[in-house]
Formats: sequence, structure tokens, C-alpha cells
Amino acid sequence: MLERKIYLEKISPFMQKPLVKVISGLRRSGKSTFMKILIENLKKKGVLQSNIIFISMELMEFEHLSDYKILYNYVKKKISRNKDIKYLFIDEVQEISGWEKAVNSIFAENLADIYLTGSNSRLFSSEFASLLTGRYIEIEMFPLGFAEFLQFRGKEISDDCEKEFEFYLKYGGLPGIHYLQFEDEVVFQYINSIFNTILLKDIVSRFNIREVFLLEKITAYIFDNCGSISSSKKIADYLKSQHIKTGIETVMNYIHYLQDAYLVYKSGRFDLKGKKHLELYEKYYSSDIGIRHSVLGYKKNDISGILENVVYLELLRRGYTVCTGKCGTLEVDFIAEKNGKIIYIQVAYLLASKETEDREFKPLEKINDNYPKVVLSMDKLWGNNRNGILRMSIIDFLLSQECSSTFSAGIFQPD
Repeated sequence: MLERKIYLEKISPFMQKPLVKVISGLRRSGKSTFMKILIENLKKKGVLQSNIIFISMELMEFEHLSDYKILYNYVKKKISRNKDIKYLFIDEVQEISGWEKAVNSIFAENLADIYLTGSNSRLFSSEFASLLTGRYIEIEMFPLGFAEFLQFRGKEISDDCEKEFEFYLKYGGLPGIHYLQFEDEVVFQYINSIFNTILLKDIVSRFNIREVFLLEKITAYIFDNCGSISSSKKIADYLKSQHIKTGIETVMNYIHYLQDAYLVYKSGRFDLKGKKHLELYEKYYSSDIGIRHSVLGYKKNDISGILENVVYLELLRRGYTVCTGKCGTLEVDFIAEKNGKIIYIQVAYLLASKETEDREFKPLEKINDNYPKVVLSMDKLWGNNRNGILRMSIIDFLLSQECSSTFSAGIFQPD
């Protein structure tokens, strides 16, 4: 089990603190393994096994914990009577009916330090949030970033990792693929089985969807148009052109379900001139490009959208809030904000011509503020700039760290 340091650093300040720790994210993105790593680290620090309660709702052993009352009574019986801190870990907690009531009571009685994982965002934004307002923290876990991908592959971060990046662009960041031979038929069959599980278990069964074919078509459309401006009406109109009748409201609901299951992320739009958020024509991105390719097939001609998807996920992984910028008739791929600092980012495949370069730089040059601006591409560039706008290789960006000495300038430094 390889430690995912970015998440250990995020959760460490909250361990043994009076807060429920929630680890959310896509199924098979590594949440269960991360929970096991936390348990192993506690044991290394001298915590006795008798003070740790681990429940995995993916195991038959815990199938009887079907509702919150049974869960509560089970935990009460398991808690040892010594005065040491007790630790409660529940993996895929959403499988327990009314779980939030039991967790709330266990927390209120100070019975244990609580850690949960879940694969549905809606469960952590409804009744649970109202019961434990201000008393829980949520850490979203994403599939592997490229730096983590190299670690799982046993590769060193170096200047020569283009071949590994090709694998990453094709197979994505689900940790489980690293147990397999890197062959298309093997990897995509595995990823597609995960996609089908998410679709059927986290969406179709949970929301009682009867039109599974329609859900699959909407999902495929979003995957095929990652990074393109879209809307529920546009999707509904496209489906009608394919002789599939549906309404705008149905499309909106299905997209929300995909977001709840962490299959899809929505990037809203912000008008830089009017300084306001726009309600229409957002962009959607796949939570893992490997899942996208397992559904649509891997097409090299989609490289621009794939790269944009990869950069978007990396910004989320680093804790940024991300939206798309509108500057008059021009578009800025990403406005990334964290801790009051903003970075404007354009993503391109190659700046192969003056025309392409002008197209990518012009939107950033139109922005009249002093926040950092970066153009990312597959060109091997570092430090070259145009009118104060930094050029940077996408690979360098993905393998970079935000050094405290330079973060105030918003510049990513290579390792």
C-alpha cells in the first residue's frame, strides 16, 4: 500500500480532534486503502487493535449492519472500557440506512474518533451536514495525479517521462490498474467494470432510474464533449436529433446524479468584465480520463480536450476552486482560486504556430489585473514568457510543487 502523502497531509491536523473526518470521492479512487493506511499508522504509533473498530460495508461480515440502530448498538458493544482514545472507521458508510443518526450519536457521546468514506456527495450535504454543522471536515479523494501515477509505477520523476505520460493520458489514474498488465484490452475491461458498477449501484439503484439507456447516452455525450461549453438544453436537443426523446429537466437530473457519484464535475463560467457568475453554458469534465476512454474508446484526436481534463483535475486535487472565464468574446480555460489567490490558465496541445500562440495568449492579455497568468502546453518550455504570461510544459506543471517562497507569485516550480 503506497501512502498518498497529499491526503495524509490534509487529514493529519484533524486526527484526534473533535471532528468527524469524511473521505469522499469516486469509487475505487483509493479511499478504502487510504483508510487502511491510517489504521496501520495508528498501530505504528502504539494504538492497540482493541481500540480500533473497522467496518467495511463491502464485506459480507458487516452485511447485517443494515440500519443506524444496528450500527449504533454494534459500535457500543465493540468499544473497550479502557480510557484510551477509540477509533471508528466505516468504509462506504452510505450503504447503511440512516447512518448519519448513528454517527451523530456516537460523536455526541464522545465514544470514538470517527472516520468515514463515501461515494455519494449528496449524502454529505443533506441531513448529515445539518446534524453536524461545523463539526466535520470533508476531504475529497481523486484518482491519481501524474506524480502519484509515476510513484505507483515505481518510476522516478525525471525529465524523460513522456512515455509514462502517454500511459497516463490513456489509462487515467485509478489505482487498481497498477495491478494489471498495461494492455488496452485488460485495462479498459477493468475500468469499464468499475464504471458499470458506479452507474448501476450509485445511480440507477439509488435513484430508481428506469431509463438506463438514456443515462448511458447522456454520460457518453458529456464524456465526448469534455471541456466544451454545454447546457442541458443542448444535450436534450442532441438526443432528439438522434431520435431519443427526453426533456431538459430529465437531462439536468441525470447530470446531477452523475455529479453525486463523482463521475462528472461541472465547471461554471465567470464573466471577467461583468464580475459575475453566469448561470448557463457550463463545462463538464470526467473524474477520470481512463473511465472516459473505457466508454468512448481512446482517440488521440481528442488530445486537446484530454489535456484540459487532466489539468482541471490536477487543480481540484491541489485544492483550487475552478471555473471557466469569459472575457468579452474570448474564453479563459481556467480561473483557479485558493486562499484568496487567483491564477489564470490556458491549456493547449502545442503552440506550433504564431496563430495558435496568439489564440492562447490573447484572452490572458485582455485581463487587466496583476494575478499570475500561465499557458500550459506539451511544448518543452520553462520560464519563457510573453507580456508577463508564463509558458510552461504540462508535464512540468503536473510534477511541480507550489513552493511557499514563490506561491505568492502564483508560479509553480518544478521538483
